[in-house]
Amino acid sequence: MAMTLHVDIVSAEAEIFSGTANMVFAPAEMGEVGIAPRHTPLLTRLKPGEVRVQIEGQEEQFFYVSGGMLEVQPHVVTVLADVALRARDIDEAAALKAKERAEKAMADRKTDFDFARAEAELAEAVAQLRALKKIREKAQHSG
Repeated sequence: MAMTLHVDIVSAEAEIFSGTANMVFAPAEMGEVGIAPRHTPLLTRLKPGEVRVQIEGQEEQFFYVSGGMLEVQPHVVTVLADVALRARDIDEAAALKAKERAEKAMADRKTDFDFARAEAELAEAVAQLRALKKIREKAQHSG
């Protein structure tokens, strides 16, 4: 029997995913981490980006997180994010508009605070668009 781990991806609004997986990849602050069953316990912050869940015999699942926390126990992975979306649910037009707005705010910067906020918004929009691009590439290769 293949080893698996239980994965929960939860946002402030709802549980986005709960199930078993063979492998999970997440955008930790120190870089992307890969978590397999029996991983050493870990608690780390997440940066905006993509969480990938590999489930035996199924398509890899993609989720966008705005940041948050990742908790790893030997057989349980929990992703706690302010915002978490299945990649297919991301609104591309809204993400592109947010990216443009953030880039304009950075170009027109008036204070350091505005610049820092715009930079964070830009990182979030780019991460959403990157997650969308990956799910589309995956769909083209499998279809």
